[in-house]
Amino acid sequence: MSKLSDEAIAEKLSGLAGWERTGDAIAKTYTFDTFIGGIDFINSIAEIAEEADHHPDIAVHYRRVTFTLWTHSAGGLTERDFDLAKKIEEAFQA
Repeated sequence: MSKLSDEAIAEKLSGLAGWERTGDAIAKTYTFDTFIGGIDFINSIAEIAEEADHHPDIAVHYRRVTFTLWTHSAGGLTERDFDLAKKIEEAFQA
């Protein structure tokens, strides 16, 4: 899969509320009412990521969970990253 252009990345980000570009990656931090709530969400995303065979970097800071996405094999952002970001958003909204 090939890397997206800066223009394509900006366009795709405009449809993902709260996601930001950080270099060659995109990231978003979610806040939960409890630590366990964040961990439960991570577990639900782990199943989605495994099914997609595309795995985010995940950082946990008490009730805040940050997901960072980029396609390592492509050395930057690809369609796969935005597809997974959309699935994370859908899971959070559910």
